[in-house]
Amino acid sequence: MASQSTLRHSADPLAALYHKYSDYLRQRLKGTSRTTRLLATLFLVLSIVTGGLGGRRWWKKRTAEKEQGRRLLRRNSGLRNKDGSRVIFVPYKDSTSKVTIHPTKPMTFDAHRRLFLNPPRAARLTDGRSPQVPPANAKPGLNLAFLHQFLSLLSIMVPRWTSKETGLLLSHGMFLMLRTYLSLVVARLDGEIVRDLVAGNGKPFLWGIIKWCGIGSFASYTNAMIKFLQSKVSIAFRTRLTRYIHDLYLNDNLNYYKLTNLDGGIGQGADQFITQDLTHFCNSAASLYSSLGKPTVDLLVFNYQLYRSLGPLAFAGLMSNYILTASLLRRLSPPFGKLKAVEGRKEGDFRALHSRLIANAEEVAFYGGAAMEKTFLDKEFKSLKRWMEGIYTLKIRYNILEDFILKYSWSAYGYLISSLPVFLPAWGGLGGIQELADASSSGGGRERGRMKDFITNKRLMLSLADAGGRMMYSIKDLSELAGYTSRVYTLISTLHRVHADAYFPPRGTHPELYSLSDVQGTIQKGFDGVRLEHVPVVAPSIFPRGGEELIDSLSLIVHSGEHLLISGPNGVGKSAVARVVAGLWPVYRGLVSRPRSIGTDGIMFLPQRPYLSVGTLRDQVIYPDGEIEMRDRGRRDIELKHILEEARLGYLPDREGGWDTRKEWKDVLSGGEKQRMAIARLLYHEPRYAFIDEGTSAVSSDVEGLLYERCKEKGITLITISTRASLKRYHTFNLTLGMGEDGTEWEWERIGTAEEKMGVERELQQLRDRLEKVKEWENRKLEIENELNKVWVDGGSELGKPEYVEETQS
Repeated sequence: MASQSTLRHSADPLAALYHKYSDYLRQRLKGTSRTTRLLATLFLVLSIVTGGLGGRRWWKKRTAEKEQGRRLLRRNSGLRNKDGSRVIFVPYKDSTSKVTIHPTKPMTFDAHRRLFLNPPRAARLTDGRSPQVPPANAKPGLNLAFLHQFLSLLSIMVPRWTSKETGLLLSHGMFLMLRTYLSLVVARLDGEIVRDLVAGNGKPFLWGIIKWCGIGSFASYTNAMIKFLQSKVSIAFRTRLTRYIHDLYLNDNLNYYKLTNLDGGIGQGADQFITQDLTHFCNSAASLYSSLGKPTVDLLVFNYQLYRSLGPLAFAGLMSNYILTASLLRRLSPPFGKLKAVEGRKEGDFRALHSRLIANAEEVAFYGGAAMEKTFLDKEFKSLKRWMEGIYTLKIRYNILEDFILKYSWSAYGYLISSLPVFLPAWGGLGGIQELADASSSGGGRERGRMKDFITNKRLMLSLADAGGRMMYSIKDLSELAGYTSRVYTLISTLHRVHADAYFPPRGTHPELYSLSDVQGTIQKGFDGVRLEHVPVVAPSIFPRGGEELIDSLSLIVHSGEHLLISGPNGVGKSAVARVVAGLWPVYRGLVSRPRSIGTDGIMFLPQRPYLSVGTLRDQVIYPDGEIEMRDRGRRDIELKHILEEARLGYLPDREGGWDTRKEWKDVLSGGEKQRMAIARLLYHEPRYAFIDEGTSAVSSDVEGLLYERCKEKGITLITISTRASLKRYHTFNLTLGMGEDGTEWEWERIGTAEEKMGVERELQQLRDRLEKVKEWENRKLEIENELNKVWVDGGSELGKPEYVEETQS
């Protein structure tokens, strides 16, 4: 009963408040018109309906996006937008996360080109004699060149103030400042705890321990966040640079091919630059922000605090100590930047030898060349080992000097500085004033004050020594960063030079004939056919040397339906014609006209060595398209099955386990299957023109004829490079190379002309005449054999047959 009463009394105030609010609403509604109330009700209903429909639409869109993400994630594919951006889905917890990758704009490359190809003279990145930027003999170090290189790369890593990288750097800086402030708080708290401990004050001492634990937990979180944000900054830098380099490296200008085969500025080690050197540079650049920024702030703050507590004499002593230490370490420091750059190059050479062995393992195994390859690898590793041992030897002496100066001499100097308020109170700042004030007091206050000030100053001195030590250690880190910066800058400057075809002869010299600075030809894309007008076919050499002329002034034109066979002996430039038309080799003179690219009105090239990509069996047929592009074109797997049957590969899906099977296809398929797979790609894309370079050399003659006839039925104009005379029946014209005394002349003829028929009839008549003499030649052969079987003795008489032979014959 009492409980019900209590509940009623407790509910009365709520009921009163409810009635009061209801009366208030009635009074407000009486003052509004009916139309207003209808409109408000209608607006409320529309809001609820619109919100429900919008939420349902958002939920359906989100569900469809997740399902699409799971499907694309399983197929390792993505979506391409009209602006060139690509949408990929990455696994995130139990779902997928949508990531949009925007390509680098061409205007960005144009804006950055001056930083990498036309550096200011003060940076000394060009000497006017070397065509490379930076010159090959440039030594990485802490100079204006390093500053220009790093700032140029920084413009890529942090493209604008509103970028993600700017936010990460600001967050990182805030935590660094917070750690400096916590170091000051810890120094003061440390002095107070020791003072209370010496004085025997129990409660302040316990309260100080509690504050110490609280500040310690927050400081631990701060230190962890600093390391986390440093890692995030490094990943963000690497992401920016990697995307930038990939957009500059893999594009329609074929920079990935020209970088190694034409330019030669970075040799064969592009993978070393893009992977290992870029990673080291981003890690060093991210740690530099912490190793230089934080010590700088610490030096300013702690020096100011020590100036207040120890006076101007201590501050002058500290500054002179910094200058003296920096000068000494700078003078005695080995050239770590140059050493690291050379070490990176040697690491790349050693890695390239292993990659070369992996790529050519079968050929090496056939030759039994394991011992020779081992010799090469051991020699390169010994060179790398000797260089690294030399670096470690230099580091021993430098580390001994560095540790003694930064740890022990600075600590002794810190004790001297901390003693100034005690022995020279007039020059001791606030600590000296406190010392003079405590001198007049009695008891242990003076000693406790000294203890507090000494512990605080000692903590500040230790923090200051740590900051100064990290600042001095960062000189070595800066030198190593200079080496990595030079490597990455060289990579990007070389890519810009290849991308812009910015090849110029050294100052004061003329371009060498057929060098990359002597390219005067024109390439026209969009022409319905293949045309060459007075084009010399030249095998290019590594810049700045000139190339070797293979064909002198080649002129031809191929229209749709006019199939061309290019023949001739080995080494006369048959494949070189395809390389010039494809844009792999420069057009030094004349005009080259061709269709734009793969497609119904384009051109496709089948190289001499069929390339099989990483991916599924379906990806091998539709390369370079992906599954998304195939679906967008309305193609289905049943059509791919029909294409494989046309290429005599219809058994592959069943044999290999379906279209989604992933294997190392270059090892699974035989030589003939690889070439037929290339023909299957040709039948899938159905271009208007096709260059086939020895594309059926491993295929039997009957299958070869069926493949050529099928390509012609699909309307593909074939330009074949081959030495097989049997392929003439499938072509209209024949271009014979290697004519003349020097092998640079050529001959163009129509297949099936009267002259060719007369030549064939003449050859047939010669064969008939030879066949008529076959009987006479056989008789003469028997006579010669009989004469050789006889044995003659002295006197000119013939030796008779042995008795056992006569008995056997009888």
